[in-house]
Amino acid sequence: MSSTTATDAPAGTPTRSGAADPSPALAARYYTDPEVAGIEQRHIFARTWQLAGHESDLPVPGARLVATVAGREVLVVRTEDGSLAAHLNVCRHRGSRLVIAALPDPTKAPATSAHAIRCPYHGWTYRLDGALVGAPEGRAIPCLDRPSLGLYPARVESFLGFVFVNLDTGATPLHEQLADLPEPLRRYLGPELRPVGRHRIHADAEVQRANWKVVVDNYLEGYHVPVAHPGLMRLLDYQRYTVSTGGNFAYYEVPLRDKPSSNLRERAYQWLATPMPGLDPSDRRIWRYLALYPNTLIDFYPDHVLAWKIVPHEVDTASLPGAFYARPGAGPRTRLAQRLNIKIGWITNDEDAELVARVQRGVSTPGWAPGPLSRRELGVGWFADRVRADVDPHLTTAGDTTAGHTTADAPATGDGERDGPA
Repeated sequence: MSSTTATDAPAGTPTRSGAADPSPALAARYYTDPEVAGIEQRHIFARTWQLAGHESDLPVPGARLVATVAGREVLVVRTEDGSLAAHLNVCRHRGSRLVIAALPDPTKAPATSAHAIRCPYHGWTYRLDGALVGAPEGRAIPCLDRPSLGLYPARVESFLGFVFVNLDTGATPLHEQLADLPEPLRRYLGPELRPVGRHRIHADAEVQRANWKVVVDNYLEGYHVPVAHPGLMRLLDYQRYTVSTGGNFAYYEVPLRDKPSSNLRERAYQWLATPMPGLDPSDRRIWRYLALYPNTLIDFYPDHVLAWKIVPHEVDTASLPGAFYARPGAGPRTRLAQRLNIKIGWITNDEDAELVARVQRGVSTPGWAPGPLSRRELGVGWFADRVRADVDPHLTTAGDTTAGHTTADAPATGDGERDGPA
């Protein structure tokens, strides 16, 4: 790891050599202030690699999908030579949207435009690489300089089979940013993965009633598992839950319990769980989790991989698009375990949706300030440091970014009045 590595031990217990205590949590303002949300769009989402889909979504030249990044739509296409290209989803003529996001089947381009991108408004036509090749009645358009009127470019990169885009054309390549990714994870990933079920990363998704960072915070710690997730507590060996943080990611491992669960579905999963093709026998009894800064989350199970992201909407809502993937060739035992595990995951998701809504309501209380973090929340502190580094230099309004709301929001103190929430 490029930075701190720590055992996710209970608060107050020593961690192994080299460990550090967690950094402070984010103040309330980061979850509630529209100015912060605007800064995040410009200085986090517009400058980081954003998960758009998987290579299996783009199987043939002309296949395309649309991802939303920092309020802009990015069109990702498979070009004639098999490579990937990305462009802003806007025509250079009058600004029409080129491709609608909700295609019936984004993996297959329409037959009439398989080898080109044609604007549905006036018919301006672009090659898959973004070059303008046709404008109806072009001789009647003064100063039509085709070479200078190609689609606006965006960066695109396939990393271990997943497709990421970046609005910053000068961004450091993703594979360089993740050069120190834990080696076991590479066994699970690759372009050969295939989606399980109907969900896709680039499609519409569940919306949760919380700021996107509240949802990420919740993912980044297991401290709440004993209280909020009884099913996970029956399945996972909580005392052996570990977290490591690198510059651009946080990584988690937790073994499955040997003791059979008292829940029938969970007990069946424990018995059936077997590794997908390409995994090691040692992967059978362990779940792994990866958070890529700022908002990409990948769950690694013996039977499947879940890749998803957290997309901010309003300051207090976020959507969670994602998809399940597995390697081809899994036997019936693994496929059945996969179905059971996905069902268990949906139960956990419903529990988390209620939790993050509670947190969003709570951090909106005037005068609230975060308490100290447990060592089990090391990932929350890592994430808070990254957000502060990206947001704080651009704040223009006065306010407390260390312990609560802006000064104007804080309750008065004095005779007969209390500090903190009333």
